[in-house]
Amino acid sequence: MFAGHFGLAAAVKSKAPQIPLWALMLSTQLLDVVFIPFLLTGKETMEPISGETGYGANMIHADYTHSLIGALFIAMIAGWGAWRLWGRRGGVITLSVVFSHWILDLLVHRSDLPILPENFGNLPLLGFGLWKYPVISITLEIILLVSGIILYYRSFSRINEHRQGRRWVIASTVLMGFMFLMAIATDVFNLSLD
Repeated sequence: MFAGHFGLAAAVKSKAPQIPLWALMLSTQLLDVVFIPFLLTGKETMEPISGETGYGANMIHADYTHSLIGALFIAMIAGWGAWRLWGRRGGVITLSVVFSHWILDLLVHRSDLPILPENFGNLPLLGFGLWKYPVISITLEIILLVSGIILYYRSFSRINEHRQGRRWVIASTVLMGFMFLMAIATDVFNLSLD
């Protein structure tokens, strides 16, 4: 799930206007952003699953960034930073949005999410595996995206009722919708820049 995380950011923005949309978008993807240096250094890996292509066709070994405790730790750091910038409510919202990434990944990932970093104690790996059912997981992402876009539009069209503001809301909603459409396409068709 990549695009669905962004839909959540748009939905949260409709209820938390004090937090910039860029911060919410980054928050929804922060675990993956932190994952990149771990991936580049070989501490975490992604491997194609033999015989599978398309949606969710990689086995992800994100034993630090996507462990339950690692995700909570990253969320707490982000929440603390947001609290300093946007107050207590902003901190709690940001912490929740960052951690929501792990919750949504739990739904779609195969059993590859550890509880403790580096799967300390060899505990069972978590993941409900909706990626094995592309129609269900894609539908879930589309629901998140469409709901987020609708909530975002409805919230900000009420705030900006004058003509100039309304145009801005429509333009930003259309742009967001297009970006989300491209994000879901990369998920569904497993597109890359290679």
